[in-house]
Amino acid sequence: MNYRPLLRSLAASAAFAAALALAGCETDGTTPSARSLQPISSAMLAEIEKKNMAKESPILVRLFKEEAELEVWKEDKNGQYALLKAYPICRWSGELGPKIKAGDRQAPEGFYTITPGLMNPNSNYYLAINTGFPNTYDRANGRTGSFLMIHGNCSSAGCYAMTDEQIAEIYALARESFFGGQRAFQIQAYPFRMTPLNMARHRNSPHMAFWKMLKEGYDHFEVSRREPKVDVCEKRYVFGAETNGRFTPVGKCPEYQVNEDLMAAVTEKQQRDDKQFAELVNRGTATVAVKTGSDGGMHPTFLSAIQPYNVDSDGVVRARVAAGPGTIPANIRLPSERAPDQPTGSLAIAEPSVPRSTAQVASADSGSGGWFRSLFSSAGSQSSSSGAAEKTSPNSKAKAKPAPAKPTQTASRPKQQTEPQHASANPGAIQPKPQPKVQEANASPTPTPGGNLMSGAQPTVPTGGFENRFGAWR
Repeated sequence: MNYRPLLRSLAASAAFAAALALAGCETDGTTPSARSLQPISSAMLAEIEKKNMAKESPILVRLFKEEAELEVWKEDKNGQYALLKAYPICRWSGELGPKIKAGDRQAPEGFYTITPGLMNPNSNYYLAINTGFPNTYDRANGRTGSFLMIHGNCSSAGCYAMTDEQIAEIYALARESFFGGQRAFQIQAYPFRMTPLNMARHRNSPHMAFWKMLKEGYDHFEVSRREPKVDVCEKRYVFGAETNGRFTPVGKCPEYQVNEDLMAAVTEKQQRDDKQFAELVNRGTATVAVKTGSDGGMHPTFLSAIQPYNVDSDGVVRARVAAGPGTIPANIRLPSERAPDQPTGSLAIAEPSVPRSTAQVASADSGSGGWFRSLFSSAGSQSSSSGAAEKTSPNSKAKAKPAPAKPTQTASRPKQQTEPQHASANPGAIQPKPQPKVQEANASPTPTPGGNLMSGAQPTVPTGGFENRFGAWR
């Protein structure tokens, strides 16, 4: 009989409990919850095998506010990411646009690196994954806030809220990727799918310059199906950069290179998208309101499951509702007009205009304490400014939450087509070759650590790490 899985589970449970006792984190107890150790379902394991993936292979998460969807991508045996599953988001708060300051109810947008220390097994919102906001880009631009999560309980105040059933599966997939050796996974949070049609619909937004910058990272992933490398310099994201210099968030960018094949593929996509965007604008594609006055959104799957008689005059759900993707608890406010006593979302704040660029993963630092972090990093690892647990639930019962220069338009005219709801196989995905093409920015270089994490992230696994503790049982 193979005892390794059992031994690993027992050893992990003991380590989790010890770590919690030492960390002093804000949790609902001193031992890891059973819900944090739930196995991946047999149906999900079958889907993983069907898609030529391994249970413990790396993951990547994408979030889309307007569509209210969370995607989990997983690396297949060919070394590229493929879409494993798209989850409808039960609730997100605020308006489209980045989080600017604490209390604005905005859910973050950008590129975030999730280390084991950001996994909270004892969340008041069932289970939670801290986004690590503010990351290096956010801090460089003076943005404030903390404890912004992906969690359960379908209740959001600046978070991406799933049902308890959904977050249990997402949490398990992340946990297994850490067991498989992934030191950190990337979250890409977008206002909407970065398609020409959506960019045309939102072209009047004061956040458009910021969104165009996010689209560069989006395009890098779309054409390569690999996690984009993200750095920050001159207060902006830089994607796909290779350099011997050092990136400083507010300093000048060092000279860097971007893989020639990757740059060519991204440029081609940007030219195609720019052409289609111009055609849509010329045809008078309608724009959407910059501010809607509503507080966030909920996927139609959940909205359609809630009957009118089960909602009070304040837009609060009276009794729990069973929906396909999970259970909507009672006392959840629907995404309608804000209550008078609620803070408003971020106002129209002009974003700085930035040139297109390409680079290393904009990361959040690993959270302080945390039982999961203790499995993967030494006791001497630095802690982050972001916490690993959020505050107590507002409900009465505690509940489980470079680019190339701007390209010219191509001669060919792409066909206008309806944008797909979910990402599909990308026939244009590339396998970047090692030959780089130099693109110069500014400033003198100094050595920087390698790897796939943005400056500021600390996902290292030194002597006290997971492999040293549990390698004998793997």
